[in-house]
Amino acid sequence: MTEETKQSPSERILATRRNFLRKAGLGAGAAVAGSTLAAPYINAQTGPIRWRLQTYSGAPLGAHVIQPQIEAFNAAANGEMVIELFFADQLVPTADLFRALQAGTLDAVQSDEATMASPVDIAVFGGYFPFATRYSLDVAALFQYYGLKEIWEEAYAGVDNVTWLSTGAWDPLHIFTVNKPIRSLADLKGLRVFGVPTAGRFLSRYGLVPVTIPWDNVEVAMQTGELDGVAWCGFTEAYEVGWADVCKYALTNSVTGAWFGSYFANTPSWQKVPPHLQQLFRSTIDQSHYYRNVWYWGGEAKLRVEGEKMELTALPEEEWAQVVKDAEGFWNEVAASSPRAGKVVEAFKKYAATMDKAGYPYR
Repeated sequence: MTEETKQSPSERILATRRNFLRKAGLGAGAAVAGSTLAAPYINAQTGPIRWRLQTYSGAPLGAHVIQPQIEAFNAAANGEMVIELFFADQLVPTADLFRALQAGTLDAVQSDEATMASPVDIAVFGGYFPFATRYSLDVAALFQYYGLKEIWEEAYAGVDNVTWLSTGAWDPLHIFTVNKPIRSLADLKGLRVFGVPTAGRFLSRYGLVPVTIPWDNVEVAMQTGELDGVAWCGFTEAYEVGWADVCKYALTNSVTGAWFGSYFANTPSWQKVPPHLQQLFRSTIDQSHYYRNVWYWGGEAKLRVEGEKMELTALPEEEWAQVVKDAEGFWNEVAASSPRAGKVVEAFKKYAATMDKAGYPYR
């Protein structure tokens, strides 16, 4: 029996996904960086620019959502700049990421606004905003063609010492549970679930109880019964980080099709970086957005169909239709919170209407 035949279906899928990382050329950065940094290009008296960047994600997930980008940047910077990467809660708690960035404790951050408590009126849209997207490309289209880029720039222009750089798409939002299958809305009542704030706020109207704990503690909390599940990610991530090994059930109804994740820099730190390195950092962010979209998208359907670790459940059509209808009220509620939030919701509505009119394959 070969090593390949010994693997479970999900293990073979994950091995393929990890191989994509190597083929994409992003995983080779560390080795190259080691050689280039040994002989810095810049004047040895000044030394390289050094940054500390912390991500919202734990190490297993960070290996895909940011580490390849940082390795690629360090290699291409040719010794002029070095970014040290820290994973969730390593330097500061995730909830303190924004304050640490503003104070200069961190030079850069990768996170959504809601999770890191960004003090802007559009923070509610960071992470998973219910039914704002169906596919990962929706995020890029909304920022490029429907005005979200300008809205985000405007919002952060009024915040001292923080520069918003870019927003990209992550995975869809599903609910994975340890022992309690979800087959009706009533099954959500009382479930203690780890997740992102906005989606948790919306789902709490059905009795779900959002719980916030450090990312690295989630798996143990599910094993000990402190948590009943997670509403944090899609199938790719649940399998990759090991949560699919703990959860028995996966709800196939997706509350949102793609997470809004952003990159931010401490403004004084950013202003000290020369233009060519600023462009290099932006370019590797775009490279990261591309890799992440393919990595997530390629795993979602395949693991839902071929992954053997979780039983799939679904809500009755009439109940799911009610959830979709409830989201309309939630959108209007958020839109009324500020003029800028209203602009974002208006962009969502215009985009959704355009996609619906376009029909297949857009909706």
